[in-house]
Formats: sequence, C-alpha cells, structure tokens
Amino acid sequence: MIAFLSGVIVSHRPGQLFVDVQGVGYLVRTPSGMQPGPSGSPVTVHTYLAVREDAMDLYGFASESDRDTFTILLSVNGVGPKLALAAIDTLGAEGMRRAVSTEDIGALTQIPGVGRKGAQKMVLELREKLSGLPATTQAIASPETAAHLTARDEARAALASLGYSGTEVETAIAGIDGSTEDIIRTALRALAR
Repeated sequence: MIAFLSGVIVSHRPGQLFVDVQGVGYLVRTPSGMQPGPSGSPVTVHTYLAVREDAMDLYGFASESDRDTFTILLSVNGVGPKLALAAIDTLGAEGMRRAVSTEDIGALTQIPGVGRKGAQKMVLELREKLSGLPATTQAIASPETAAHLTARDEARAALASLGYSGTEVETAIAGIDGSTEDIIRTALRALAR
C-alpha cells in the first residue's frame, strides 16, 4: 500500500495530478475539485492504490480524512473506486459522514451513479463504519472555520442538486467565502457565464 506521496507537482488538471517523487513520475487520480497548487510546488498527497487484474490506479486526496472515507466507501458492495471518488468529489468526507449519519438520502442521490436504493444501501452499510472515523484529520482552528466548511458543503450539495457536475461545482466555489447563500449566489453567477 502506498499511503502518501511527497514530491513536486509536475502538472495537474481536473481529476489528475502528476507528481515527481525523486525522479519517478506518478499519475494520481484525484477529486476533480482538488487544487494542489502550481507546477513546481511541493505537495503531499494521501493515497490509495487500487489493484485490479488489468490495472493499478493510484487515487490521491488532500487529507487523510478524505482518503479514509474513500477507503470505507469501497467496502460497500457495488461501490468501486470511480463511484467512491465521485462521492468524495460531490460531498467531501464531512458531507458523506453527515449525510450517512442523518440518513439524508437526498444528499446521497446527488452523487452521480447513486439512486435512491443505492443511497439507502450506503446508509445501512456505512453508518457504523463512518461514525468510527475521527471528525477530521485536518485541524479546525475555530468555530468560524467549522461553519465555513459546513457552508461550503451545503453550497456544494445545493449546486449538485441543480445538475452541475462535481468539476463545475468545485471550480465555481473555489475561493468563495461567506454564508451558504453567498457561496451559492456567487457560484451561480460564475456558472452562468
């Protein structure tokens, strides 16, 4: 298992990150909204190696929490790496944890490829597994930061429910601060262009 990579960003585009680790180039599949930084900057990516008969794919995340949630999602029957990545992309680790713990079927059906039955199955199979994870492995400095994460998660879910893809949503909300309403309003203006 490759737990993380520390190296230099060669290039990135939505869903893919190329990292140079001491002369070895890695292609890492990432959530489409992940903003790792400019080319040439140092990066640490928390990874999961998916091994299949015909391929070995490396999936990377900005936090251990996202990676751990991704790994737990893979334990659900019928959920593969692409669907698990779409779940992290759409709701994020905290959003997934909240949707499962509150049995928010509506939020889970916003994940591309998840219908009502699939969402119910996720709630049933993930409730105990996700509740065992720490709330987050990233430091939350203050209540304002926690509120900011919640506002972004709510805005992300609302925009996804309007039919925008995870990539479109992440691009539209990147760098926007404020209440859920402010984030949605500003993102909708950007998406309308």
